[in-house]
Amino acid sequence: MKLSMWSSYYMDLSPEDAILELERNGYSYCELSDEHAAVLLSRGDARTVGTEFKKFCQAHNVNVLQGHLYLTIRLCNETMPVVEILKNWLDLFSAIGIKAAVLHCDEMPESNISFHEKREKNAAVLRQLTEYLKGSDLTICLENLPRMGKNAGELLWFINQVGSDNLGICLDTGHLNLTEFRDQRAFIKEAGEHLKALHIADNEGECDQHMMPFGRGSVDIETVVSALNEIGYDGLFNLEIPGERNCPLEVRGYKLQYIKQVFNYLTK
Repeated sequence: MKLSMWSSYYMDLSPEDAILELERNGYSYCELSDEHAAVLLSRGDARTVGTEFKKFCQAHNVNVLQGHLYLTIRLCNETMPVVEILKNWLDLFSAIGIKAAVLHCDEMPESNISFHEKREKNAAVLRQLTEYLKGSDLTICLENLPRMGKNAGELLWFINQVGSDNLGICLDTGHLNLTEFRDQRAFIKEAGEHLKALHIADNEGECDQHMMPFGRGSVDIETVVSALNEIGYDGLFNLEIPGERNCPLEVRGYKLQYIKQVFNYLTK
């Protein structure tokens, strides 16, 4: 596994300055946040901008191998061209060299249709997106959410229904800790080879606090790492911890150094 930090840890900085901070603190891997991706897309053609950003990252020894697609987009929103919008994001990610694109299913909380119908509507959109990626090495990774994809089994349903090599799973340890399915090992073991991305975060089991491991949270991070090793996971050990960024830039750097020591402890 390779230690990685979500770029939104530096949401107050430009995408390039966030990369510089990660380089300064000895981080070689990063997940591009949807905020920073949106900034890049605002600059012009997705592939051109992505190629330029990739060159910048390479010049500063930071590999952006994971990215979060448009966070608040509603996959089943029929009033907007969702598929075309996300294709543009996927073009950006492909140009950057991202291999795992994290995506939320549409939980459709305001809809009166059945859970089965909601799943089918999401699957229909995912088929279009994965068809667009066919033959590429970019994988859309569905993140576990409180209502849609609460556990590995529910996410595997989409993978089986869509039937594409370009669809995988992202485990958010914090999200899982907020459901009745709190067994991180069971999730990881069931996801198996389909687990392609991670959002490592801790909380106290009441709300999504996005904290570092080994604080006051209740996620058993040692069990998480043990289970990841058991299935041979070799992707990014990516932290999503916006709950830790409300401090001066220098202090955020100290936290990154602490996280490196924690990662060394967990993987020794």
